[in-house]
Amino acid sequence: MLKTTAVAATFCAVAGAGIVGYGETTAQAAQAQTQARSQAQDQAQSASSTAARHGDGDSLSGTKKIRVGGYSVNVSCSGHSAGRKPVVVLMAGGGDGLDTMAGLQKTFSKKARVCSYDRLGEGESDQPNGTQTIDDSSRILTGVLDRVTGDRPVVLAGHSLGGLIAARYAPDHRDRVKGLVLMDATIPALTAGVSKAIPDSATGMAAELRDQTIAVNEGQNPEKFVIADAKVRSAGNIPVQIIRHESQYAEVPDYGPALEEMWAEGQEQWRALSGRSRISVAAGSGHYIHVDRPDIAVKAIQRVTAQATAHS
Repeated sequence: MLKTTAVAATFCAVAGAGIVGYGETTAQAAQAQTQARSQAQDQAQSASSTAARHGDGDSLSGTKKIRVGGYSVNVSCSGHSAGRKPVVVLMAGGGDGLDTMAGLQKTFSKKARVCSYDRLGEGESDQPNGTQTIDDSSRILTGVLDRVTGDRPVVLAGHSLGGLIAARYAPDHRDRVKGLVLMDATIPALTAGVSKAIPDSATGMAAELRDQTIAVNEGQNPEKFVIADAKVRSAGNIPVQIIRHESQYAEVPDYGPALEEMWAEGQEQWRALSGRSRISVAAGSGHYIHVDRPDIAVKAIQRVTAQATAHS
């Protein structure tokens, strides 16, 4: 079992066999039974979800389970909407549940509406039936936003894999995503990057890191999510704050510099999301920026939310 901070930087998941040996068969059977029993409930809820899309989305408060696309999804919302101020939606990294965003949510809920959710396979949400792509994850996110934000604009603030999903989602949903905060988001071409940074000749921990990263990207992770390399598409002229870690790969010294260069270049690629993109380094932070430097994360979200409000 490989459990290093370097692995955390690629997916933020419990490493090694803990990712792959996930009890898929049992989980899938239970999920199929749950879906069969709740099909009628989904149909009934469809109308209310459509209606919620035309409201302000403030009706859901606290932590609750909602039905989205045949699945039970765990969501948490707090605070209230004000004027045209966007709802902040926090998106955790891979292997993490919404509880890892609890500190940020508590801070922002004092003066704004803020929500978070467990993606399929994470936290208290259902397991996915099979392999997920970005389209699958986007459909779930749309269903969640319909329920918890209504017609209100949103700022997506994502960590690691959550940041990648937010960045891939925004270009196709410019009508509702008015700002992005990417906290050490998984880079746009991680498989190609790690394969270049750690060559086939590598051995030991470095080779394990490379092989596991590729396996995780192919879907061997709790979400069964395929993290495909792809170019960055524009999300329009929205405010985007990109924050990357200061140091992460000390445990693989032979290839640490190459990995840091790979990660930094990948963060720069996210700037293509918008002409209003800004990038910064969180001094003293590892991969979990919102934990190591919550002050930086808070200021970034506040800045993007204020900019999005001014242009709404």
